[in-house]
Amino acid sequence: MQLLVTEISKTMNLNKLTNFLKTAKKNTYASEKAKRITSQKSGSKDYEYKEGEFLYHDTYFGSHDFIGEEIIYENGKPIWGMNYNGYIIDEKENEKDIYIFLRKALAQDYDDIIPVRGPKNFKIENYEYKNNTLGTLGKFEGREEILKDGKLIYYAIFHGGFIK
Repeated sequence: MQLLVTEISKTMNLNKLTNFLKTAKKNTYASEKAKRITSQKSGSKDYEYKEGEFLYHDTYFGSHDFIGEEIIYENGKPIWGMNYNGYIIDEKENEKDIYIFLRKALAQDYDDIIPVRGPKNFKIENYEYKNNTLGTLGKFEGREEILKDGKLIYYAIFHGGFIK
C-alpha cells in the first residue's frame, strides 16, 4: 500500500510540474508581451516565470544561431532542465518572420507530445512547424523544424530531463 501512495504522489507532482511548464513557456519566450529580466550572464537574454513553489528560468545567447538552457526550480532547488540550440539555415529568409512564427507555434495548446517545445505539427499559411520528441519529461531529446513552402529553413535540437 505504501508503494501505491508514493506512486500517486509522484504522479500528482509530475502533473503539477507539467502544467507549470506549459504555463511558464506560454508566459515567457512564446509570449509577445513577455518582458525579459536582467541578463544573468554577459550577453544572455533571460526570462523568468514564478508560480507557487516553482520558478522557471530560460537563458539563451544569440539569435540567428543560438544556444540556451531552461531550468525549473522547486523551492529554490533545480529539479528539471533542458538545453537547446538552433539555426536558421536559409540565409535568404527573414529572421524576424521565422521567430514570429516560432513563437506562435510554441504558444499553442496541445497534448499530443510532452511540453518541452511545441506541438507535433502546426501550420499557418506557407509556414509549418514540426516537433519530434522522444522520451518522457524525465529524460528526452528532440528536434524541431520550420519549413517554408515545404523547404527546411530552421531547426533546433534539444535534450533534458529531471535533475537529481
